[in-house]
Amino acid sequence: MQPSTDSSSKAESSENKDVEVNDSAGLSNAGEADGETSEDTIKLDASADFPDGGFKAWSVVLGGWCCLFASFGWINCIGVFQDYYQRNELRGYSPSTVAWISSTETFMMFAGAPIFGKIFDSYGSRFLLLFGTFFHVFGLMMTSLATQYYQLFLAQAVCSAIGASALFYAATNPIGTWFLKNRALAFGIISSGSSVGGVLLPIMIEQLIPQIGFAWTMRVCAFIFLGLLIIGSLTVESRLKSRPTPFDIMEFVRPLKEPAFLCVAIGSFFFFWGVFLPFNFIILEAQHYGMSTQLAGYLLAILNASSIFGRVLPGWVGDRAGRFNVMIITTSLSTIIVLALWIPAKSNASLIVFAAIFGFTSGTFVSMIPALVAQISDVRKLGVRNGTNFFVISLAALTGNPIAGSLITLDRGGYLYLQIFCGLTMFVGSALFVAARTVQCGFTLKKI
Repeated sequence: MQPSTDSSSKAESSENKDVEVNDSAGLSNAGEADGETSEDTIKLDASADFPDGGFKAWSVVLGGWCCLFASFGWINCIGVFQDYYQRNELRGYSPSTVAWISSTETFMMFAGAPIFGKIFDSYGSRFLLLFGTFFHVFGLMMTSLATQYYQLFLAQAVCSAIGASALFYAATNPIGTWFLKNRALAFGIISSGSSVGGVLLPIMIEQLIPQIGFAWTMRVCAFIFLGLLIIGSLTVESRLKSRPTPFDIMEFVRPLKEPAFLCVAIGSFFFFWGVFLPFNFIILEAQHYGMSTQLAGYLLAILNASSIFGRVLPGWVGDRAGRFNVMIITTSLSTIIVLALWIPAKSNASLIVFAAIFGFTSGTFVSMIPALVAQISDVRKLGVRNGTNFFVISLAALTGNPIAGSLITLDRGGYLYLQIFCGLTMFVGSALFVAARTVQCGFTLKKI
């Protein structure tokens, strides 16, 4: 029995070393760019005691899941508000003007990354969780009282979104400090919280508004989020001790000097430019082609339901077959599905099939991005480096929806121009992820 145990232990040790070497390759580049020797950085990674499981580590994942349900899950259902506002409070405004609310909300969600990432690296998650909970809940309460465009914009697109942004980074950044071998899986699980939110919240909102009105629907959502965020505040924390450091703007610029990181950042920008357009406009498009309002309202739920599996399963595969490999495959499939399936889809059945398939393939992008950044980064600087990448993404989030709204107007109410824009930007993003992989290992077939 003893030889068998030793053999199993050696196999596990060998597997752990493989994972550590794979992640250390990226860490050496990050360390050199920050003025550290690659040897020191690799030693840090090799000697770091990543639990990769256990009660505390998985409780952080649970709390992170609750935070992402309330933050990114809310962002995932903004397509419902694009449709509702155009039919009610803001029916006198153009689709492009209304889209600035959802677009700015998504922008604020990601634009806070540098500030909140730096705060996380220096002081941990606690302050971010309290700050984010207050502003997110308060913003939704103010949205319930809003009747004018500027009021909705300030409450939902600014106040609530700033809080959601703080919660998002407070929940995602600690994961990289607890997991190494199962890092992509852990990111996938907490990201599934946003997908579950994207499934339940649109249905709940659609059902509650006719019964209790828009104002009380917003308040119900705010109270639900408050309960979930209390759980998050009690469980989420970094494994590493915080070390306050002075703010240096160059900290956010230096990662862009690394070829792999630069390709990931620009690839994230282009892919995000297109990937959320179906989430925001599929309800309006379906109604344009004759789908009933009731059935069209479920398309967003279908998209988010399939993305639950798209965020968890590819993460598990990525930890074993290579995170960059899985990212390239899923982003390429998403691009093909948009160009080959969404463009010709006009019937109810074809739009439902598109929503189900696209939700799965596109879901990997959101959950895998933090894992890719962590793989090519020093774990002590995850907050800053994720901050840089997500700030780049925020620029795509700010401009994507208004451009899409303008393309609809240019197409005289049609959606072909929007769909072409979506597919082409995602194609460029996928190509840049291929470039990021090539920079690290060339065109060889290996886990990366």
